Amino acid sequence: MALTVRASGAGVRFPVRVQPRASRSEIVGMHGDAMKIRLSAPPVDGAANDALVALIAEVLGVGRRAVRIVSGETSRSKVVEVEGVTAAAVLRLAGP
Repeated sequence: MALTVRASGAGVRFPVRVQPRASRSEIVGMHGDAMKIRLSAPPVDGAANDALVALIAEVLGVGRRAVRIVSGETSRSKVVEVEGVTAAAVLRLAGP
């Protein structure tokens, strides 16, 4: 399945599926129609969400303030919004 990236205001929104407590934080491809991301942080006190925001900001070259979780704060399935990037930049992260 292909990643669905929607334009939203000054940026884009896309679904992610996170796997907390992994050996390292990385983007590993697709999980259904969402980008699969492994996070080394545990899902406790928002640590995994903070790690997700930091990782996405780093790989897309934007500040942490440009990245926010718009739904799924307490779920493994989330929707992330990133300002200042194009859909093509996000699709490159997900791989072929």
